[in-house]
Amino acid sequence: MATKKSKSTKSKKKSSFWRIVGKIVLGLFLLSILLPIAYRWINPPVTLLMLRRAVFDGQSIEKKWKPIEEISPNMYKAAIASEDNYFLGHRGFDVIAIDQAIQEREHGRKRGASTISQQTAKNVFLWPKSSWVRKGFEVYYTFMIETFWGKERIMEVYLNVIEMGPGIYGAEAAAQHYFHCSAKNLSAHQAALITACYPAPLKRNPARPSGYVSHQASVIQGRMAKYGNPKFTDEYIKGCRERYKKAVNKWESKKKKQLKRKKKK
Repeated sequence: MATKKSKSTKSKKKSSFWRIVGKIVLGLFLLSILLPIAYRWINPPVTLLMLRRAVFDGQSIEKKWKPIEEISPNMYKAAIASEDNYFLGHRGFDVIAIDQAIQEREHGRKRGASTISQQTAKNVFLWPKSSWVRKGFEVYYTFMIETFWGKERIMEVYLNVIEMGPGIYGAEAAAQHYFHCSAKNLSAHQAALITACYPAPLKRNPARPSGYVSHQASVIQGRMAKYGNPKFTDEYIKGCRERYKKAVNKWESKKKKQLKRKKKK
């Protein structure tokens, strides 16, 4: 009898344990759905990167949220020109950039392929350290924000949470810290300088740019002039999607020709 009771007790404990685990998993899954939906209207108060820098590096958090209407169009023009040329055309993932990154890797060179949507998903919902697990979550959250937020909201959040210097987050904090103006009054050159520092914001300073940063800013400004004035209207985005589709078809055609040449060799 005692043996049966002990087995029954162990079985109940195991059952109770897995029930708790199941509830935790379900809760986290529901949170992963509800949080992106909530952030469609609620501004993210803090990110894991901000917390990590504050706790482990002792950095203060300098940020001030601004709606996209109060951020100079130069900032999102510079971001698109520098980080994600097809931002308004793709649906979260740029297959052309991914293919190019794979090709570069085959030749021993590194090239980023993350879109602004992916970077926003990573910055808002995920931890800083890169891994395949995080990449999987990044894909999931990118899909979620593309579905529930739309391009204008993605850009607004991106420009408010991105790290732009030691303890400096978002366009408004960067504008005030580096150029002593509001994000609304940033010039094309200032926006290009800030964007040129994105890959290494802790090492680069847009107010005191190195020769490399100045060169990158000039390249970004040239692209900004070339791309014109992006808009977040349905009509404009529809046109961008059509152009992106043509670009993908052109890229696929180019890849097929390259494969044919390789086979002939």
